[in-house]
Amino acid sequence: MRRTRLLVTVALLCLVSRVGAAEASAPTSRPARDVTFLATSDVHYDAFENEDRNERVRDTLRHMNEVANVPWPERLGGGAIRAPRGVVVLGDVLDDGDRLLEGKSQGPEQFKHFVADFGLDGTDGLLKFRVFEGWGNHDGPPAGRERHGFSFQAELRKRNAQRKAKGWLANLSDNGLHYSWDWDDVHLVQLNIYPADRQHAGIKYSPDYHDPQGALAFLKADLAAHVGTSGRPVVLVSHCGFDTNWWHPEDWQAVYDVARPYTVVLYLYGHTGTGLRDWKPEGQTKPLTCINTGQTENGFFVVHLARDRLRAAYHTKLWQTEKRPSGPPKRTWTGTWEWKHLLDRRLDAPVAGRSGVGQSGS
Repeated sequence: MRRTRLLVTVALLCLVSRVGAAEASAPTSRPARDVTFLATSDVHYDAFENEDRNERVRDTLRHMNEVANVPWPERLGGGAIRAPRGVVVLGDVLDDGDRLLEGKSQGPEQFKHFVADFGLDGTDGLLKFRVFEGWGNHDGPPAGRERHGFSFQAELRKRNAQRKAKGWLANLSDNGLHYSWDWDDVHLVQLNIYPADRQHAGIKYSPDYHDPQGALAFLKADLAAHVGTSGRPVVLVSHCGFDTNWWHPEDWQAVYDVARPYTVVLYLYGHTGTGLRDWKPEGQTKPLTCINTGQTENGFFVVHLARDRLRAAYHTKLWQTEKRPSGPPKRTWTGTWEWKHLLDRRLDAPVAGRSGVGQSGS
């Protein structure tokens, strides 16, 4: 009897060992991809003037909080919008990051509005989602070059340190400004004003306000280290896009060259308007899918990435316009929202070793 029990025990142990070895050698399954997030830019918080804009921004944030109660447009398949993972903010958070108005510094007051409304982690502000912001040209110069005692970029470094401490980030640049993170297998990179290392010699605008501070080098190293040949989707975000006359076309080519080996499925930016476009340098065949996200006071984009599909749409306030005897027309929000700028693209399944800008089936 003892001998029989011993033989049975040995047989079971061998079986368990073989099963364990088979599981260990099996390919690691990828996490299911179901990522919804919101994107906006050009918040332009004001202080001591034009503060009515701030309340229009708050109206937008309140609606962001309720977006999971809004269905997708029928042209994109309808159905419920899933709770967003976070909100990506693409610069020009402030209207005057380094300016005095009647002897008062506007930057600190504008930043207080931002912190109170957007918060950081979804529990500490009006907005109920995590926030991933970058800086734009209105936010002021690099820390140490400000003239009036306030630096948005210094505050951004502090907030990035908090994000890192909370375990949200995959990577943070040595200067504490540029960063990346993952939602499921989607890799997102915040590149701030635009992805270059320094202002191009051919650009004559303010070299302080428009100093990208190593964003391109960060992107190149980050994608190599955190995406590699995995083929997983990448989303790039910055304040400026490929229609900005003080981000030089030679710099556009440089970022395209860095992105080309990877599956960059989306480029989000702000600064110049609202809409959709495909962009590629002359002579290239694979474009980048681009979204210009528009001003926060007007609306925001909802973005969803599934295993085989990218869809996005702009949810915008419906305005009434009234002509006046002098000055610009008066706009009044009707209290309702509408969908514009619908994007629907098929995504190829990621295959290790196969990648390339704009990999999609349509």
